[in-house]
Amino acid sequence: MSTSQIAFLKGHGTENDFVIVPDPGNAIDLPASAVARLCDRRAGIGGDGVLHVVRSAAHPEARAMAGEAEWFMDYRNADGSIAEMCGNGVRVFARYLQRAGLVEEGDLAVATRGGVKKVHLAKAESVSGSAAGDITVSMGRAQFPREGVTVTVDGRSWPARNVNMGNPHAVAFVEDLDHAGDLFREPPYSPASVYPDGVNVEFVVDRGERHVAMRVHERGSGETRSCGTGACAVAVAAARRDGLDPSVTGAPVAYTVDLPGGRLVITEHPDGEIEMTGPAVIVAEGHIDPALLAQRSPLS
Repeated sequence: MSTSQIAFLKGHGTENDFVIVPDPGNAIDLPASAVARLCDRRAGIGGDGVLHVVRSAAHPEARAMAGEAEWFMDYRNADGSIAEMCGNGVRVFARYLQRAGLVEEGDLAVATRGGVKKVHLAKAESVSGSAAGDITVSMGRAQFPREGVTVTVDGRSWPARNVNMGNPHAVAFVEDLDHAGDLFREPPYSPASVYPDGVNVEFVVDRGERHVAMRVHERGSGETRSCGTGACAVAVAAARRDGLDPSVTGAPVAYTVDLPGGRLVITEHPDGEIEMTGPAVIVAEGHIDPALLAQRSPLS
């Protein structure tokens, strides 16, 4: 661990917030314990996760993607665990690259553990704060594993659609979002064997035609204000429930998804590609005292 101060920024996408650690050469050691301290909302900076910004060529997990994408989003959940993808995180990651002068508006490729994601930064008068244009991310195609689960909260149970967006989701349509409970802990589901590594659980209600609202428990982070891959999973699950499949009709299908932290628009195209459009904002920057990353928990 370097003894010099470490730069960081703080950003959010529909209030799904992240600590951003620029590290082009992959020189900063970020074990799970250090990530958890950074994300601690009382003793650290606070966030739903960490966006470790690394050149693809400098990271062993991303070198094979370096020819397609210069930058790798080494994403970590708030508890320090590694995640394949984070849809809101990709937008905030792209906004950081734009703010740092590393990319311009237009098209961009970002390497993730879920593959290379195509990003489009809309033109805007300013790239500071909310004046910046929305960012669209190509999120890949949804997979629908056959086996679903039953989710149970406070004596109520619902069938949940199994959707994989590069990470696993269980989507349950409910009568009232309050039925999801506090979402501090992962809601119980069965059979547990369907998700051996845990799952993101979405609870969804209808708001209108092709318009839904959701709450989510994110694996490794608890309830968050927004989840991009979760919004995509919810939109495609709602479309299939409503009898809409772009691969059959030949026409794109768009759903508006309201989350506690804001609104996303999810569009599924006839080729299966899913696009997510929404805001991304950088709100602060500063330096991390290396001692924070080096300290041990008093319980360890």
